[in-house]
Amino acid sequence: MGKPYSADLRERVQAAIESGQSRRAAAEHYAVSASFAIKLADRVSRTGSVAAARQGRPPGGGKLAPYLTALLEWVEADPDITMPELAAKLEAEKAVSAHPASLSRVLLKAGLSFKKNTAGQRGRARGRAAST
Repeated sequence: MGKPYSADLRERVQAAIESGQSRRAAAEHYAVSASFAIKLADRVSRTGSVAAARQGRPPGGGKLAPYLTALLEWVEADPDITMPELAAKLEAEKAVSAHPASLSRVLLKAGLSFKKNTAGQRGRARGRAAST
């Protein structure tokens, strides 16, 4: 995904368009594409702002978002559960098919992580107290 042009450049291109230059002439003068100048002028007419739109998907969505609490409960109940086992449990109990890598990404976003200790063994899940 590309970076948006700076607000300064956007303002200068829009000022050139508002001063009477054509959109294509303003684009050529500032060495940007004609498409950018056309879309910028359209955005200003719709929103009144030269600010770049947010890029990417909106946060918080996704297929697994409604099942996050259940996933966290299952991991808390069995910290040594593997991602394929977690995927199978989700399929069996909630009738939702998810790839183990997707489950891993959701759990990482929720603050859980897979840790190994110096012996190469799995560490405890986040927030778990040591058993005696």
